[in-house]
Amino acid sequence: MQVKREPAPALRPFIRTLWLLDTTGLEVAGRERVLPTGSMHLAFRLSGAPFTLLGDASSDAGETLGFEIVGGPRSGSYVRALAPGRSVGVQFEPGAASLLFGMPACELAERHIALRDLWGGVASELRERLALIADPARLLDATERFLASRLPRVHGIDPAIAHALDRFRRSVPVQQVVAEVGWSHRRFIERFRESVGMAPKRFCRVRRLANVLRLAEREPAASLADLALAAGYSDQPHFNREFRELAGMTPGAYRDAAPRAAHHVPIDAVNFVQD
Repeated sequence: MQVKREPAPALRPFIRTLWLLDTTGLEVAGRERVLPTGSMHLAFRLSGAPFTLLGDASSDAGETLGFEIVGGPRSGSYVRALAPGRSVGVQFEPGAASLLFGMPACELAERHIALRDLWGGVASELRERLALIADPARLLDATERFLASRLPRVHGIDPAIAHALDRFRRSVPVQQVVAEVGWSHRRFIERFRESVGMAPKRFCRVRRLANVLRLAEREPAASLADLALAAGYSDQPHFNREFRELAGMTPGAYRDAAPRAAHHVPIDAVNFVQD
């Protein structure tokens, strides 16, 4: 069972999606490649094995992170182990997660970290409380209420960063956005990295790929070449290079794998690294 919903209106500047995944009792095993979104996420494993990241697509060795984790913004894919169990979490809006964790997003980028290293004992206490809630809707509500209590009394992220993110969604070039914000190019890049976790051009590349994956999920019969053109890639070779670098696989391998969700690709279904 998988449940997703948007947060309450007051939290929408900060949180994109709340989600619950329950595979208890199912035959779930193996590995999957998770493709980048450019956003941070927070997840609690309420039953089953702890979260485990693997070194690569061909290895079963990895790092066990525990039952409460923060995933920093990534510009490349990573591999995780699959196991039956129940998890709940949130995907943050770009630029918002640093308000919850009290540190620049760039310090959390390209890695996962145990939530206890940021919140101390509160992390395990919250997980224990959430694990007692059986009803999916009540569980998501409780998660949302706790995050609302952790946010500082602000109405949104830095207005300049919010403006930049909105313009990037409209495919406005970075240099033009810098001019609109009125900062120096250096200051803009530094502030953007602190807030979002990566440099503006890298972020735009990740978000463009995420748009292709979203369109592919929505329109499974459409060709990836057509979707790439709609997302703003200059030509097919450009798209192929970007896909391979950011996703760790070719577009054809992605389609062959028939992922259950746009950013979650089963590893054992296909040979990912193709020459």
